[in-house]
Amino acid sequence: MQQSVSFGLFRFEPPSGRLWSGEREVRLTPKAAAVLSALVARAGEPVPKEALFASVWPNAVVSDDALASCIQELRKALSDDPKEPRFIETRHRRGYRFVANLVPAGDQAAVAPHVASSRTTGKPTIAVLSFDNISGDVEQEYFSDGISEDIITALSRHRSLLVIARGSTFVFKGQGIDVRQVGVQLGAEYVVEGSVGRVGQSVRITARLVETEAGRCVWAEQYDRDLSEIFDVQDEIVATIAARIEPEVGSAERTRAERKSPHALRAWDFFHLGMKCVYRWTPEDNLEAQRLFRRAIELDPGLAQAYAWLSYASVLAMLYFDADPAEANLNEAVAIARKAVELDERDALAHFIYGRALLSCKAYQESLAELESAVALNPNLAVVYCGLADSLAYEGRFAEAIPYFEKAINLSPFDPQRWAFYSYRSLAHILAGEFDHALEWAQRAIRVPNCHYWPFAHRVAALGHLHRESELPAALADLRHRKPEFSCAFARERLFYIKDPEHLERYLKGLRKAGLGNTAAS
Repeated sequence: MQQSVSFGLFRFEPPSGRLWSGEREVRLTPKAAAVLSALVARAGEPVPKEALFASVWPNAVVSDDALASCIQELRKALSDDPKEPRFIETRHRRGYRFVANLVPAGDQAAVAPHVASSRTTGKPTIAVLSFDNISGDVEQEYFSDGISEDIITALSRHRSLLVIARGSTFVFKGQGIDVRQVGVQLGAEYVVEGSVGRVGQSVRITARLVETEAGRCVWAEQYDRDLSEIFDVQDEIVATIAARIEPEVGSAERTRAERKSPHALRAWDFFHLGMKCVYRWTPEDNLEAQRLFRRAIELDPGLAQAYAWLSYASVLAMLYFDADPAEANLNEAVAIARKAVELDERDALAHFIYGRALLSCKAYQESLAELESAVALNPNLAVVYCGLADSLAYEGRFAEAIPYFEKAINLSPFDPQRWAFYSYRSLAHILAGEFDHALEWAQRAIRVPNCHYWPFAHRVAALGHLHRESELPAALADLRHRKPEFSCAFARERLFYIKDPEHLERYLKGLRKAGLGNTAAS
């Protein structure tokens, strides 16, 4: 064990058990210090309760209450939230894990190398700095601070991120500190920074997401708004920024995982490599994604996101690829998604995926309930609105569905699943008999590079209903190129989850009008 290590704003000396916050010593009881020393020694790894008992109380028999008391003391000393841990994570019924980055004492000047090499397994940590008030009016400070605080709250709803509390990030206010140094001091892989300029009734807000390893800007955007409805504007901007940041961090995490050598991969890395495969939308990549998610679960049986996306990949295989949508397979996907919700009931994405799995089993009302729960848990997650809109469309509630499709598209216009947002909306318009709109959104989906074959089928169905004979030969050729075996029978088999038989028949009628038969050859 090193003589001294730093994490966040703290410095800990394992040999002496002394904890420091800056120049101030944070007093710990000897047993709490010993527990912290044992966790730090195995940072990033789950430490079973039995190992902690053997290390801290080697010659005594003590109850779980003694260990729980030490953990409670440490969390109070570190201002750590057990629901959103930055330092000590509870491993349900098994033990604890120290999740913050460790920087050896004396090495903080080497910012980029240590952020890269000392990162433990688990979710990425993000720090939102106080946005700069560039209005020239100190009375506008409340507005720039309010934007920053609301972004912290909004990002905290994303269970794939660990978000540092305001009290730790606002200490850098007005200092103009390098974000790489912020990363070291707070143990953050990403920093959100920005500025607010307000003149009269107009405001310009800029926001940037920076990777602290090398100070690289991952994403940046500028928003110009009229302030006639100040609080509505603030809510809109915050929701948009929070929705844009999460997929950008996810993309950066997938790139990080790809760059690692195979022997260095941990559960979180396997999870993100699986996500990369999901977004390629091929049968081979889907199978590889399922393998990678299962590997992540083997390494970390408590990783809720891996269970959720394993279920999602399984359902996609049955809807889009060649897996058999048999009842047993669908029920297994539901069970896996339910496990994700049980592991983290506050994860909106887990509820979303559980809802989609239930839909595939034709449990329509239960599916809607899960999707509505997902929206309540995280109103800034675009894919959730798409799922909710899709389910409402199958209920024939088209007027309610379309605004949710709009919400998904506006929240995340560059989402890796955006082609699906467009595709499901196209399908909803076909079911509603709105064929011009269906064609428009199918065309938008087709223009997305990683688009699947279904939007090509939706285009054919819409063109069939619209009697656009001159456009049909090219559209049919594109569909057959993407999916040679596509036919009316194939569509009926794969659209098994559509609730209303009349809606399904409307879709198939469009295909037949376009010239498709019950077999690929007809």
